[in-house]
Amino acid sequence: MPSRSYAMYESEVMSTQDLESGYASASSSEASIPEIFFTKPHLQFLNRQLQNLEPQEILRWCITTLPNLYQTTAFGLTGLVTLDMLSKLNIPRPQVVDLIFLDTLYHFSETISLVERIRKRYPLVSIHVYKPDGVETAEEFAAKHGDRLWESNDQLYDWVAKVEPAQRAYRELQVDAVLTGRRRSQGGKRGDLDVIEVDEAGLIKVNPLANWTFKQVQEYVKANDVPYNELLDRGYKSIGDWHSTQPIKDSEDERAGRWKGQQKTECGIHNPRSKFAQFLREQEMKQKEEALHRALESELKIAS
Repeated sequence: MPSRSYAMYESEVMSTQDLESGYASASSSEASIPEIFFTKPHLQFLNRQLQNLEPQEILRWCITTLPNLYQTTAFGLTGLVTLDMLSKLNIPRPQVVDLIFLDTLYHFSETISLVERIRKRYPLVSIHVYKPDGVETAEEFAAKHGDRLWESNDQLYDWVAKVEPAQRAYRELQVDAVLTGRRRSQGGKRGDLDVIEVDEAGLIKVNPLANWTFKQVQEYVKANDVPYNELLDRGYKSIGDWHSTQPIKDSEDERAGRWKGQQKTECGIHNPRSKFAQFLREQEMKQKEEALHRALESELKIAS
């Protein structure tokens, strides 16, 4: 469901067999139906309307409006609340919203254990697991990309462990829209979060709990007995990879334990895609320059 716009009426001459009633329906030919899109005024209007709705109402709107809808999650508390709310919506729909889980291979063991508990609690929901390309274990990842890549080149780590797998999932599953667990109260770049967004590639991102606080999320989890990560009982609030996540004090921001001491607030999947396109171009140029330098050094040695 791209955000780009198309002319609503074409001036092309149609053959008699292509002529229809003048109105489009699900049975109409593709040629007679304009591609669905969101203009900027439309997005602004939708956000004004959705802003005042409860999360369950936003989810109901999503299911009845957005085709090829999935939920992306690392099984944080907000994503778990979204999952539970979806399971309880009393509306007719052809299928439940499947989950996309990016297994970076560096999740806490408690997170992996939670995934299995979620499978048992919500058996109708399919969990599509995507790992870094070409590897199945942390050992294989280190052998391919080097030890502790998140320290030597954090942008490359974000690309190979999260961004590329996410883009591969969207492509293979033909995803048009995703539900995320982002909230304004998480701070950082999320402080002015809209309920619905469209990224550079036309992917629709919906943040159904954008208005909720961490306390509201906790209260829902307790009231509905939603399974959650055991690390939350040990001082963690936002949980990602074990190497970039720490417990926090009660007085600290919710995501203060992520990338502590670094000027970083997002893992990459919610950053502009153009940022990583530029980064990859720079990486390619760097590799070419290094290869050229090695070749020149080799020629000089031979000449001497």
